[in-house]
This record gives sequence, C-alpha cells and structure tokens, in this order.
Amino acid sequence: MNIYMDNGATTFPKPPEVAESMFHYITQVGGNVNRGSYASAFDAGDVVYETREMAAALFNSLEPEQIIFTRHVTESLNLVLKGFLKPGDHVLVTSMEHNAVMRPLNALLEKGVTFSCVPCTTEGILQGDALETMRKPHTKAVVMTHASNVSGGVLDIQKAADFCRTYRLDLIIDAAQTAGVLPIDVINLEPAAVCFTGHKGLYGPQGVGGVWLSKDFSQKLQPLLEGGTGSFSEEEVQPQHLPDKFEPGTLNLPGIYGLHASLIWLKKTGIDAIHHHEMTLTQQFLEGLSTIPQVKVVGPLDLVKRTAVVSITTQHMDLGELAHRLGKDYGIATRSGLHCAPRAHQTLGTFPTGTVRFSFGYFNTSQQVHTALKSLNELLNK
Repeated sequence: MNIYMDNGATTFPKPPEVAESMFHYITQVGGNVNRGSYASAFDAGDVVYETREMAAALFNSLEPEQIIFTRHVTESLNLVLKGFLKPGDHVLVTSMEHNAVMRPLNALLEKGVTFSCVPCTTEGILQGDALETMRKPHTKAVVMTHASNVSGGVLDIQKAADFCRTYRLDLIIDAAQTAGVLPIDVINLEPAAVCFTGHKGLYGPQGVGGVWLSKDFSQKLQPLLEGGTGSFSEEEVQPQHLPDKFEPGTLNLPGIYGLHASLIWLKKTGIDAIHHHEMTLTQQFLEGLSTIPQVKVVGPLDLVKRTAVVSITTQHMDLGELAHRLGKDYGIATRSGLHCAPRAHQTLGTFPTGTVRFSFGYFNTSQQVHTALKSLNELLNK
C-alpha cells in the first residue's frame, strides 16, 4: 500500500530503530533473562528492566516491577479478568467495549460472574450517571476502554475513577488505543490495572504488550499461567513477587528490544508532538468529509472528545467494496467491518454493516489526507 491509514489496528511504519534493535538482539545477544550468568544475558536483563522503567513512566509510575509483560492487550485483559473475578462477582462495562473485554466476560458467565453494560451516547460517549444506577451490592470493578477503536471517542476515565473511589471498586482500563497517545496518570486515577499493547500508540512491534498493576490489586490476582521464572527455582510453586508472579516462561525478548527502542523514540519525538500531528490530520480529514454529502462521520466531531480514529458510513456503496476499492485503485489501506467491537457498533447505530475506518499516525502526511479525501469523492460520485 502507498498510503497506510490503518494505524488503529497497528501503527506503521515503525521507527527504523525498532527493527534495528530487534535485529541486534537476534544476531548479537540471543540470551534469556534470569537464565544465564554471561554478559549477553546480563545485557538482555538490563534492556528488559529499562523497558519496564519507560513503560511505567508512561503512566506516571516510578516502580518498574508493576509492569507485567504479555503478548498483547488481549492477554493482559484476560490475565486481569480471569485472575480476579470469582463466582458471584459483578462488573460494570461500557457499551463501547472491544471483544478483548467482552469475550472473556462472556466466558466467565459460565463460572457465575455477571456484568452490566453502562450505556453510551450514539457518539460513543459514556453516560456517567448510569454508573450509579447500575451498580449492585456485589459489583467489584468497572472495566472500560479509554477510547473506542471504532469511533475514536474518548471515554471519561476520570469520572469512572471517581466513581470507583467512592464505592471502593477496582478500575480496569483498556488502554489499547491510548497508551502513548493520551495521558494516563495512575497516581491521580488510582486504577487497579492499565492494560496496553506495544504495537499501536507505542510504535513497537506486534507480539508484546503489558499491564500496569497496582500492588494491592496484584495480590488479589491469580496467575493466568505458572512455570519457570529463573527465580526461586528450588520451589515448585509460583513466586508471589512482581513481576515474576505473572511472567512464567521465556519473554518475547526480540519484541521487548523493539519496544525498548520505540519507547526511546517516543520520548525523543515527544508524545505531545505526535498527538498534535495526528489530530491536525484528523481535523483536516473531518473538515474535508463535511464537503462530501454521501458520507456520514461516526462518533464525535469535537477533537477534544476523540483520537485520530475516524469511521465513516455511506449509503452509496457497500462498505467492504469501498475499502477494497480504496486499496486496489488508490493504494489506501483502511479497515472495514465491525472491528472486533459489535457492541460498540450497536451503540453507534452501525451494526451489522459496520464502518470504514481511517486512522492516522505520526508518519501520515497532510498530502496523504488530501489524497484520501479526493479518492473518497471520486469513488462515491462515479
């Protein structure tokens, strides 16, 4: 593809140093962490620790051991939900959740865990008062996305945090779309867990993600897996200290090396500068869409209430065909369909047809946005 506008799925291209760092590990390091007493193993341990430090700093945390590495945000959410919830527990979720939240919760129904869905507006904005009315005596947590992968709408996690603090509930944040994009301050919000992935706003590779866990909440969690950690090897039970409690087996070290490089790049480039660029492109795109009458924008038009993810619908062409033609005829990569978030599409009024989603990243340009708008205009006016 000549123009990549599917950054909501994974950011691309990556900073060159990401691939360089992964290549360096595979060709020059190769050792495991906590499994060897030689120089390259020590080097790998240093990089893993530094990556934890930088990931923790993203959330205004000074304690790197509270970062647990996983394969992706889906594994992080499964670790948290399945390790915490017990028969009889009830949780609140929003009507904008991804299947990374909804499928584990639906699987837990068989074990006696229940959930209620807090409604959002047709723009995908949380109706905060509903949290109060839907709370039950056995509610244990609020699980919510920070921003929708469909509409780009940002949900009010501060309101959710205040609600959880009032009723002593645990707040579990799905930061798939916002880690490295919007501020998440664990000191202010006091969440139980912040689940994130490396391959979206952090500009790292696929296959590495993580979760920040509060110390109190980590003690409530049962590990998703048990196994070797390279620590307390004389014992046949899982260590209880962080991060070893939740990290059995060999970590994805090439991925962590790539994430290490991407986090350095992120800090050097500046999260605010990246976000400003992405939102400038979003504004240009939304303004251009307003001149194409065949198109309807899904989600909020106010830039303050959204990220750089923009979904559209049209009655003038099948949406799958539209995305296909954008790719085939114009070299523009988008994503059509339900985006693994059917409940969000039901809320937005776009179920079951879905939308065509454009999502912008740091490496997109104003000229590319202009080309996308021109291409849409041509396709819908043929």
